[in-house]
Amino acid sequence: MRWALVKVCLAVTAMVVVAFAVPLGLVVKEMARDRAFSNAEREAAVVVPALSITTDRGELERVVASAGSDDGMAVHIPAGDGRPAGRLGRPRAAVSDVEAVRALGRASIADVTGGFVLLQPVALGLGTVVIEVYVPESEAGNGVGTAWAVLAGVGVALIVGSVAVADRLGVRMVRPAQRLAQGAHELGEGKLGARVPEEGPTELRLAAVAFNSMADQVVRLMANERELAADLSHRLRTPLTVLRLNAASLGDSPAAEQTRAAVAQLEREVDTIIRTAREAKPQTAGAGPGAGCDAAEVVRERMAFWSALAEDEDRKVRVAGVDRPVRVPVARADLAAALDALLGNVFRHTPDGTAFAVDVHDADDAVIVLVSDAGPGIPDPEAAMARGRGSGAAGSTGLGLDIVRRLAESTGGDVRIGSSVLGGTEVRIWIQLSGREPSGRGHRGSVRGRRAGRPRRPGSLFHRA
Repeated sequence: MRWALVKVCLAVTAMVVVAFAVPLGLVVKEMARDRAFSNAEREAAVVVPALSITTDRGELERVVASAGSDDGMAVHIPAGDGRPAGRLGRPRAAVSDVEAVRALGRASIADVTGGFVLLQPVALGLGTVVIEVYVPESEAGNGVGTAWAVLAGVGVALIVGSVAVADRLGVRMVRPAQRLAQGAHELGEGKLGARVPEEGPTELRLAAVAFNSMADQVVRLMANERELAADLSHRLRTPLTVLRLNAASLGDSPAAEQTRAAVAQLEREVDTIIRTAREAKPQTAGAGPGAGCDAAEVVRERMAFWSALAEDEDRKVRVAGVDRPVRVPVARADLAAALDALLGNVFRHTPDGTAFAVDVHDADDAVIVLVSDAGPGIPDPEAAMARGRGSGAAGSTGLGLDIVRRLAESTGGDVRIGSSVLGGTEVRIWIQLSGREPSGRGHRGSVRGRRAGRPRRPGSLFHRA
């Protein structure tokens, strides 16, 4: 915007300067020419009285010599009374021009080498005498160059001054806009204290007021949401306490130990949610160098937890690709939460006896985790991935798959839902190991179901029935 204003002002000022300076320069040039020929007419008028008094050639030559400057005057005397035509001084005009002026009886200007000549006819008793006055070209343009230089200097000064003024006005307009853009960028990065000075032109000042009001409202809404999440999580403490007391009375069987471990983990998760919800600042920092976990170890741990429930419900379980370490750039707790969300969906939305499997595939630039089952499948993957919509079944909030999606997208990967070789649903988590985008990946967060003829990504374990 700043440079646009400068360019517009430069163009307008330049056009104004040209529109006024060029005609003014031409007027100055014409005035200098008129001044030079007015001086020539005065010089010619000095000779007229002498011509009317005497016709003696010697006297006339002295008069012409005294009136002319540097042989700049000549007198053309016509023939008559038995005398030939004569010329006094140093004539420069052509004979034809002199005769034309004598015949017309009025003054005329003719071009000659090095300048101009004024031919002034004077009617005397001996006939029409033509007085020739030479005007050098330098005298006709005397002062024109200086006038043009002054006009050019004034024009340049006007242009420079207007550009400077436009630049200052542009800065006054652009700087508040830049502050507004910077404030919006900081607010988008999670810096909730970002505010914009309410200054500048009226429109930008009103925009700054609206931005600051919006930022205050965002802070209040986030504070309310954190408090609401903390309060809701705190309400879970009472039923968790009852579960822990009941689990303590179950004895020492493996199922009882697993129940007590699950209750303890649930209490830890609730405490984590409460602490996170009450933090004043959002967690926007990414994982630092060396952060991450062993995906194979996390899968073995969570499958050991869910295998007891799978055995009770007569479900066949298969785990593959966890026989060696597989490092992924995500937190251990986040990966465990994502796996629990997917495995919990398997138990919640498929009947007893439905088999499921978890596969881990270590590719060159990514780690792929596949969770598949032999259930009825998901008819609408897009709706299933929509946060808060769920599948329509009882107990479904749609937040589980959203947790999985955010985990994958935090590494530059994605989540896709399709049909598994077991006949049901397959959820593929693509965890990117580097900053490169996986080849062939669509828009972030997009979910694709079955699409005939779509090429598979190299190394993908995304099966289709």
